[in-house]
Amino acid sequence: MSSGPESAPIAGRPAMDRAGRRSWLCVTCGNEYPPAPTPPDECLICVDDRQYVPAAGQQWRPLRLDEERSVAIRDLEPGLRELTVDPRVGIGQRTFLVESAGGLVVWEPPGFVGSALVERLRAAGPIAAIASSHPHLVGASVALSHLLGRVPVYVHELDRRWVTRPDDVVVHWRADREIAPGIRLVRCGGHFPGSCVLQIGTAAEGRGALLSGDTVMVNPDRATVSFMRSYPNLIPLSPRLVRQIVAALDTVAYDRIYGAFGNIIDSAARAAVHASAARYLGWLTDEIRDPDDPGPA
Repeated sequence: MSSGPESAPIAGRPAMDRAGRRSWLCVTCGNEYPPAPTPPDECLICVDDRQYVPAAGQQWRPLRLDEERSVAIRDLEPGLRELTVDPRVGIGQRTFLVESAGGLVVWEPPGFVGSALVERLRAAGPIAAIASSHPHLVGASVALSHLLGRVPVYVHELDRRWVTRPDDVVVHWRADREIAPGIRLVRCGGHFPGSCVLQIGTAAEGRGALLSGDTVMVNPDRATVSFMRSYPNLIPLSPRLVRQIVAALDTVAYDRIYGAFGNIIDSAARAAVHASAARYLGWLTDEIRDPDDPGPA
């Protein structure tokens, strides 16, 4: 069901549908909700055990087309750029712009549709698709799609119930899917059943790279990764799901991983994932112990 296209940017007005209803944004997670006279009572994403509602309570703001934030874009490697919004929105993920012969893929878009972003994307285009690793990092995907020519927004079928703004531009996929030439969505599960990575076959000098979101979290040491159901609430994943993620990643070529929050494993990323999984499982099953641990009391 479509909630109608956004109105054109007009100074001083929030994003609205044709009936004059504004869209809403959860301040905490940065996900957009459909146009309505008032915001929802609660955010579907934040009341789940993977996320949280702040001590001050649920907060909303209208999604404004005239909102002023600075947008910076920098090159990471040929065909791949990083986009950041300041001040940050919601969780604060960085957005990636991936070039292909079929157009630009926008990965992990922010909860922001101001002209500073839209004009930069239009200039960089044409835009082929918008996609995210999982429901926490969807941002204002639907509103952005409407402003960029109603390009498809890819959401895995297993995460269908977490879509906060249903719309005709949302495309639910199941089998791993090439969404632009050389750019593939790969479902791994774990953090969410539909959690995925974006594989870029030509990146890392042809060795392949992953944009991992929270499916695997690149750690601050830039040499290892971790796996969690909830990062803010520190809920681990089961051994079964960790093994599932590693097996899914083994189906594609990659030697580099770009995390969602600034950290990168520049090379030998596949070996890093395998070693990190073994370490994680070792601690989870008590097969690895601290050398100073005397054992049971």
